Amino acid sequence: MGMKAWLSGMVPIAAMVMMECLDVGLITLSKAAMSRGMNHFVFVVNYNALASLILFLPSFIFHRTKRPPLTFSHFCKFFLLGLPGFTVMQNWVFTGVSYSSPTLCYAMSCLIPAFTFLLAVAFRLEDLDSRSSRSQIKFLGTLISISGALIVTLYKGPPIGGGSISSNNHLLKTADNWVIGGLFFAAAGLSLSAWNTCQSKAPILTSGYPSNITVISFVTLFGAIQSTAVSLIAVRDSNAWKLRPDIELISIIYSVRTLVSAFSWVALIS
Repeated sequence: MGMKAWLSGMVPIAAMVMMECLDVGLITLSKAAMSRGMNHFVFVVNYNALASLILFLPSFIFHRTKRPPLTFSHFCKFFLLGLPGFTVMQNWVFTGVSYSSPTLCYAMSCLIPAFTFLLAVAFRLEDLDSRSSRSQIKFLGTLISISGALIVTLYKGPPIGGGSISSNNHLLKTADNWVIGGLFFAAAGLSLSAWNTCQSKAPILTSGYPSNITVISFVTLFGAIQSTAVSLIAVRDSNAWKLRPDIELISIIYSVRTLVSAFSWVALIS
């Protein structure tokens, strides 16, 4: 009995570790595709649209008798959930990747727990007592996370082996892009933290609507619609919407697999 309970408790941890590994592959593949000309805005639209179609199948086939009717209020909540958790966060993440690298992306991900903690304190979801060792450790961890992210983003370091003036100018430009990418990653982390805080403040998955997979499907769909609106404004070149059957297609298929796996785990362990 004890071993069974221990294994059940390890399922969420194993799921999170697996998703982190899949995410590393996603960011790396997307960077490779962007290096070959794929637009990051179009990438977000494609994989959200395809993922929503895949997620809707089990939602309507297997859960149609288990979920209550959807109301206009539910659709409004789904739409609002899609803004910070999908449209804003994803577009900022992949914009940051286009400017920098997957390494910086995951170095900056340490800001997410720090931002979440600060927002939780601001909204009184977390108690901050300066005399409590628990609060002191959380506050210290937050400072370390923010300091580490700032060092990774701002410290450029000297050019290796000297080099010519032109190569040094290239290094300076690359460093500037690295900082821009870091700023986008920080904004994405803040957006995701806000999404997590909103879920704690008004948990739609538990009280607003009982069918998790249905919520996930509609939030993904609204994320695709919102991302399409952003892309139509930001992307003027019609050729950017053409999907080439190379690393671009592979990265989108892989991203859909990662997204569906993540949400399947959420629906399973929630």
